[in-house]
Amino acid sequence: MPNLLIIEDDAAFCQMLQKFLTKHGYEVETSFTAPDAKSKFGKTNFDLILTDLRLPDYDGIQLLSDIKEVSPKTQVVVMTGYAEVGTAVNAMKKGAFDYISKPFTPDEIVMILDNALKVEANSTQVATSVAQESKESSNQKSANPVAEKVSPKSIVKGVSDASKKLEDYIKLVAPTNMSVLITGESGTGKEVTAKAIHDNSKRKDFNFIAVDCGAIPKELATSEFFGHIKGSFTGAVEDKIGNFEAANKGTLFLDEVGNLSYENQIQLLRALQERKIKRVGSTKEIDVDLRIITATNEDLTEAVEKGTFREDLFHRLNEFSIQIPSLEERFEDLMLFAENFLNKANASLDKNVDGFSPEVWEAFQQYHWPGNLRELQNVIKRAVLLTSGDEVQMDALPREVLQPKEREATVENFSKSEFEKDRIIKALKKTNFNKSKAAKLLQVTRKTLYNKINHYNLDL
Repeated sequence: MPNLLIIEDDAAFCQMLQKFLTKHGYEVETSFTAPDAKSKFGKTNFDLILTDLRLPDYDGIQLLSDIKEVSPKTQVVVMTGYAEVGTAVNAMKKGAFDYISKPFTPDEIVMILDNALKVEANSTQVATSVAQESKESSNQKSANPVAEKVSPKSIVKGVSDASKKLEDYIKLVAPTNMSVLITGESGTGKEVTAKAIHDNSKRKDFNFIAVDCGAIPKELATSEFFGHIKGSFTGAVEDKIGNFEAANKGTLFLDEVGNLSYENQIQLLRALQERKIKRVGSTKEIDVDLRIITATNEDLTEAVEKGTFREDLFHRLNEFSIQIPSLEERFEDLMLFAENFLNKANASLDKNVDGFSPEVWEAFQQYHWPGNLRELQNVIKRAVLLTSGDEVQMDALPREVLQPKEREATVENFSKSEFEKDRIIKALKKTNFNKSKAAKLLQVTRKTLYNKINHYNLDL
């Protein structure tokens, strides 16, 4: 179990991170001050250190240097609420493995920490390259990954009908102030879609604050949403601005909103109705003007029927809904997404991989991607890390992509007329209309596929 030290003066946020990362297999210690942190990493050899660059009692860059002086092999990930390229470059120059700006999603921080461990364990060459990057000036190539990290997330414009429909919906609802509920499978890019709505709205010059409701403990949710004043509870060592205040004039994105407790749902509903909030421990009301975008991979209508999600809150959040298509539904865009993730992986890992071998493309097209875009991005980043040549080869792919499990529904559904036509079209699109490959994907003979195509009068 990798041991991790979190250095963060925001006690509530620090405790939330500790609880989340402990669930993900990390042995976590915390420090709220630099002196306490220096004492801990001076005595313990941590695998990873996650530290805020903005500490009230110490310079974060200097602390990074102190860590590297005591334990050069410890991977350090720095975080800050100030998305400044200059600060990021300076941190990388001092030896930070990676840089992440607040707010960030739990998936993002887990990916970065996991990658830090993989680099240390699997690729001394890459780790050396990252360390060498710390010696280069900020106007050289090494600054490019940092600029990419702190830039806003952008949506890839696809060519599939599903992607074009999604883009049309974004353009339609973005200029309004309507609350938007985004649904879809895990990993389809709900936060990226929310950010695209914000970037195309009248609020684009103000903050976009993303919050993962599933990662907030029930007892800390009120403080996270509305803030608190110093001394209002144990660990409240200073005044804190909540997410509602931080998103004032801008957009507040609540991911996995279905995970909120019933009590927190009531508080959220009241804040949305009155557009006023109170920090924990304060009697002063604060006016807020913000747009709410929420997301979930659960069926909230079913949760309403079960009584676990308030119906009045559901209707307030669901003024306009967008269903994000799965990667399987926009398979024509696979190459576009893969190339985009390849560029990001090259920048993040300081690599220069040109592309994918034909065999890898074949494997990508045959795999059904249950984890959608997030899985594709993770697979490509891992493959780039393991690639020493110009192209990603088959041996860099994980076993689940090389040997995908056959889905029982494939054969069963193929014999049912209500599914046949749709499955044939999807299989043909996946294989670039190669009928032999499509027949193999559908687990039928080529002759059977031709007969079905003629039966449905499919114009190819």
